[in-house]
Amino acid sequence: IFRVPWMDDAGRINVNRGFRVQYNSALGPYKGGLRFHPSVNLSILKFLGFEQILKNSLTTLPMGGGKGGSDFDPKGKSDNEVMRFCQSFMTELQRHVGADTDVPAGDIGVGAREIGYLYGQYKRLRNEFTGVLTGKNVKWGGSFIRPEATGYGAVYFLEEMCKDNNTVIRGKNVLLSGSGNVAQFACEKLIQLGAKVLTFSDSNGTIVDKDGFNEEKLTYLKYLKNEKRGRVSEFKDKYPSVMYYENKKPWECFEGQVDCIMPCATQNEVSGDDATRLVGLGLKFVAEGANMPSTAEAVHVYHSKGVMYGPAKASNAGGVSVSGLEMSQNSVRLQWTA
Repeated sequence: IFRVPWMDDAGRINVNRGFRVQYNSALGPYKGGLRFHPSVNLSILKFLGFEQILKNSLTTLPMGGGKGGSDFDPKGKSDNEVMRFCQSFMTELQRHVGADTDVPAGDIGVGAREIGYLYGQYKRLRNEFTGVLTGKNVKWGGSFIRPEATGYGAVYFLEEMCKDNNTVIRGKNVLLSGSGNVAQFACEKLIQLGAKVLTFSDSNGTIVDKDGFNEEKLTYLKYLKNEKRGRVSEFKDKYPSVMYYENKKPWECFEGQVDCIMPCATQNEVSGDDATRLVGLGLKFVAEGANMPSTAEAVHVYHSKGVMYGPAKASNAGGVSVSGLEMSQNSVRLQWTA
């Protein structure tokens, strides 16, 4: 636990709290994401770090488990403010990480921009070019397919669940939560496989498109979230037919047939009551894109009602698997072709 002082654009000094939980390195360097969100505290990072041990071991790659982050909120901050925070955060974190010690990655609030700022500060302080972070840009040590890996992997897992039950993913109605990297690429692959994606969400609410999201709408969503850094409520300005439900999760507001859900937002977002409601709408498959998004009560409902359940430690491990491959590429100073 450490303090992270940083200066905003008005010249005011702010202080946030930073964390890094190093849980287990029996199989390899500690490995787990960094999360920047106001809800971050030691308790959350401990249970996510413990889950990371199990997930990383399932990949069969040499990675231990850890987790970290800060209660800093990047929403509404300028690029310069985010840069100054990341530089201050890494000034302390660099004492505790390294390519053979602990290799953080991104998570909620930490995307390619933040990884770039963090890596630049590490390189400045340590004067070394090593694989201390994953999720880097391919121009400076990143791996091809890493941005897509978590979302694509979760959809491939869902596809295999469907095959195992003598059905196909094509034509299935899918509810997605979240609107970040995982949700975006999960939607992209679902569209390619012929599924119908009906929802996206963020911390302010949910958008529902009964006609399903297509490639054009997904491209605009990527622009809205990745470049404009806006909210999903703004999606309705361009596509008025979309319904927006303020302060609602997809499981609370969607009405209609639901075949599959892919929670891709945050932990504990699907409650027991949500799961019961979804079963009533026809839910048959759950593939988790976020880390531990279903509560214990929700998991009990899945099992008791015969819902096929893909837990996060298996269904979203595609991301950390490719991160492990990125670490290998960095170690041998090579970049594999796509």
